[in-house]
Amino acid sequence: MKIMAGNSNLPLARAIAGYLELPLTDASVRRFADEEVFVEIHENVRGEDVFVLQSTSFPANDNLMELLICIDALRRASARRITAVVPYFGYARQDRKPGPRTPISAKLVANLITEAGADRVLSVDLHAGQIQGFFDIPTDNLYGAPVMATDIHTRYAGLDLMVVSPDVGGVVRARALAKRLDNAPLAIVDKRRDRPGQSEVMNIIGEVKGRMCILIDDIIDSGGTLCNAAQALMDAGASGVSAYISHGVLSGGAVARVEASALKELVITDSILPTDAATDAKKIRILSIAPLIGEAIRRIADESSVSSLFD
Repeated sequence: MKIMAGNSNLPLARAIAGYLELPLTDASVRRFADEEVFVEIHENVRGEDVFVLQSTSFPANDNLMELLICIDALRRASARRITAVVPYFGYARQDRKPGPRTPISAKLVANLITEAGADRVLSVDLHAGQIQGFFDIPTDNLYGAPVMATDIHTRYAGLDLMVVSPDVGGVVRARALAKRLDNAPLAIVDKRRDRPGQSEVMNIIGEVKGRMCILIDDIIDSGGTLCNAAQALMDAGASGVSAYISHGVLSGGAVARVEASALKELVITDSILPTDAATDAKKIRILSIAPLIGEAIRRIADESSVSSLFD
């Protein structure tokens, strides 16, 4: 087994390699003067089971091309099996046609990864579960809920917890976390989105008064939805609001928005390399999912069960 990394999130790749007690494969992923991506592998990978770690986060197109070219280089070097480990799967929010004459870009990206030569895909908290069906190769979708639940148990033990979904679409994810928190009660924020990046909270479904609310979602981008939801929960009488998010995209002024919000704390995973602003923010804390991904890689390499990780 070999572990190879692109440039999108080297600290996470090193942490996963450390968990597996393996060195990262000696390879160069660099740019020509015109920004073309060039990959060169400096050790023999013939007949090896190779895992390529690369999140397709900002800059999404550059990181996606790095992933594709890494896979192609490994295929041409006769690797036995190539697994694309994509902790954050970019373009996942384009998983359907929201209107006429629009693309389903998540399917296009799935086709590109498959055609490049990947034999398997491993990701974390896909935006929509059906994206697994966009691939014609085996796809494992890991869940961050066990890592988050352990952290919540540690930090909020003894409090009257309520798990809150910031929209109707996230109820399944929120229910799964609530089950891990000793069947904590569930609430839903009913919101109306007029255009991308802007939302208006309409109503809180559930009794949150006097309870410590845990908002759960897969992606925080601009932060508007989450901050509005936190304020609505506080207005409804919640004793406090913290948020646990799998992928901290945090584009534009999101970090400043979170710092100025009613949130007590925002917890994100390191599926995306955090910016300096996110690392320095007082309200933002980062959980590592390196052990989760590392254990999944070990089980795939050993041909043992991955789903039993979440039992």
